[in-house]
Amino acid sequence: VQLVESGGGLVQPGGSLRLSCAASGFTFSNYVMSWYRQALGKERELVAALSSAGGSSRYADSMKGRFTISRDNAKNTVYLQMNSMKPEDRAVYYCNAKGVGLYEYWGQGTQVTVSS
Repeated sequence: VQLVESGGGLVQPGGSLRLSCAASGFTFSNYVMSWYRQALGKERELVAALSSAGGSSRYADSMKGRFTISRDNAKNTVYLQMNSMKPEDRAVYYCNAKGVGLYEYWGQGTQVTVSS
């Protein structure tokens, strides 16, 4: 099983980034896919989650209206479009896959820095 995040980097306040997470080794279309983030010295928090078929999503309050989660089940990939970014969005962003029962996988994370 692999979840490989990409797309992180440095962006200016107000800018945009698009993260991708490529999945392999499990039946991607059966899993709820989520993005989490962890800032330095803080606990990991949910950013957004998307149902297996992509019809239902939820976001942390501070991300609503700025971030959009999407998935392409044909490509086994989940995305996170981040707009109007703020310095407080700086964190390591992790991809998460959660299936039925105890099946849950994490990616290694990708660093996002928002700074001028």
